[in-house]
Amino acid sequence: MRLLFEKSYNQVRSKEGRIYTDEALRMLPEVPVNHQYYGEWTVRKRSSLRLIRYLAAKNKPQHIVEIGCGNGWLCHRLSLISGARVTGQDINLTELQQAARVFGGASNIQFICGDLYPGGLAELEADVIVFAASIQYFPSLEKTLQWSLQQLAPGGEIHILDSPFYEPGEVNAAKKRALDYFTAMGLPEVARYYFHNTRAALAAFNPRLLYNPWSIGSRILRRKDPFPWYRIKNVKFTKLEKEA
Repeated sequence: MRLLFEKSYNQVRSKEGRIYTDEALRMLPEVPVNHQYYGEWTVRKRSSLRLIRYLAAKNKPQHIVEIGCGNGWLCHRLSLISGARVTGQDINLTELQQAARVFGGASNIQFICGDLYPGGLAELEADVIVFAASIQYFPSLEKTLQWSLQQLAPGGEIHILDSPFYEPGEVNAAKKRALDYFTAMGLPEVARYYFHNTRAALAAFNPRLLYNPWSIGSRILRRKDPFPWYRIKNVKFTKLEKEA
């Protein structure tokens, strides 16, 4: 399954023009104004800066794990936070090899290739787990978040950003759009790896919405930022954290 996904996913990225040279990767999320995905990278730059500012404000050492890190550009940016130690995980060996080649020289970054579960990162207790433009590739939102919560240190956090969430009545239309898109690309089988999560399913984990693209203010000021930013906290606290 992993190899089938990797092959199909890389074919899509190649057809979309999302395979970056090492030099271009080092610069992400900065891209030239005339880049075909300039608007998309502008959105991702803003969302990543919001996350980085939030985590940096904690002003303490943190083990940050990015699940579905791809080519590692966000891992690199997160590694610049003072006191951060970053682990990037993905099943796409091709992208991870590039990530290791470009960013692996930093002493506080490591990249791991493998499935999320079973096993996965069970030996790595994380302070923060990040899903950036990746949660839609996991078949079960509930199972993925339950597993992630088990990997968190007491008081740790999951952050989900740069991914769409739908109302239940919107899912079928979204599935059709995805299938039509991949079919037009000549790769209809890729649709089976793309999942459409609802806000209702996420609600069971008591998320806090840190960026709301549906608010009136967001629509006026951030009209090009379409994705929400959710934080889910691990409710297991140490005695000192309870007293703080």
